[in-house]
Amino acid sequence: MIFKMKKLGTLFLFSFYCLFAFSATSTAGPKLDVLTQLEAPMGHGSLMAFTILGNFVAKADQWGFILRPQETPGFLYNIREMGQNKARWKNTVFGTEETIITLAYVAGGTPELKEFLPVKVPIAWKMLWSEGIASQGMWYITFDPELKTIADLKGKKLGLGLRTQSDWGMDATLFLNVAYGINRKNSKLFYLGPAKMTDSLLDGKVDAICMGMVAGNATGTKKWLPSSVYLKLKASGRKLHYIPIDPWAIEKINQKYGTTYQVEKIPVGTLKDQQGELTVGADRVFIACHPSLPEDLAYRYVMAVAKTVPQIREYHALWKFVWNLEGMVSGLTEENCHPGAIRALKELGVWEKRKDYPPFIMPK
Repeated sequence: MIFKMKKLGTLFLFSFYCLFAFSATSTAGPKLDVLTQLEAPMGHGSLMAFTILGNFVAKADQWGFILRPQETPGFLYNIREMGQNKARWKNTVFGTEETIITLAYVAGGTPELKEFLPVKVPIAWKMLWSEGIASQGMWYITFDPELKTIADLKGKKLGLGLRTQSDWGMDATLFLNVAYGINRKNSKLFYLGPAKMTDSLLDGKVDAICMGMVAGNATGTKKWLPSSVYLKLKASGRKLHYIPIDPWAIEKINQKYGTTYQVEKIPVGTLKDQQGELTVGADRVFIACHPSLPEDLAYRYVMAVAKTVPQIREYHALWKFVWNLEGMVSGLTEENCHPGAIRALKELGVWEKRKDYPPFIMPK
């Protein structure tokens, strides 16, 4: 009965959202554009955050478009779908990361990445704004105090994300294999997804699982937001042990693929049972689009985000702890940013702040 009620509740919310969007586009006045945003699987924080944003953008009735967040299997699906479906280019934006764009462009179809990116996607996408940084898949958690380094994981049973997930699945596999020589030939890798791998660790079916946290881009205001995986393990009351990544592993991957993974230091006290500063890998999350997205629509979208989020910060942790107006320009350049987004960010007074951050250089 509880399951049925939850399904009915979800169906009701979805139906209400669809009815709301339909009503908004059916009222008298100028026709509203519909902008689809490809996001992530149900249960992923960003999908709910952007659904909330979409509701408030429509309610404001001033931006001339409906934002329609769409559930997808993950960021890897997003870039492949956008690469092959030209019908989306003028009406869709998508969640992605700088490293996904680079790997899809230069290394799609290679032996190390074929199961995640079967073919190259050599498109010079345009960035709209930078959402934050993510560390998923580039450090681990365990109950075994003898597992202290990622090298110690060779020969163990490891819980990873799904193959459709860029961080939990692809990044975890890439670093294990290319940097540490850990793969299915010498270890047991289980692609379970965040929820199932958490349960598997609690049940003792795996020895360790990859972990993740997200944070904002803005300099000096970085607050790490742990994933639901960590929260469930924390609630178990068991002693947690964290396995950091080695900075040389980040450098090795960057040199091989031209990626921009970065090293981040998590301060002591951020996590339960954390014994010292924790080293993790991370990359920047962007909302991107095809260059043919209409300039005015890109402008209105970025302005709507910047003006709406301050009103809804209490509704979702992504907006409360991760989003920052200044951080929207992290990694952006005159070359990689959509002209409509540049116009909006200049009007918002933050465009020149991009010089405070390392640029994301698009692959060629």
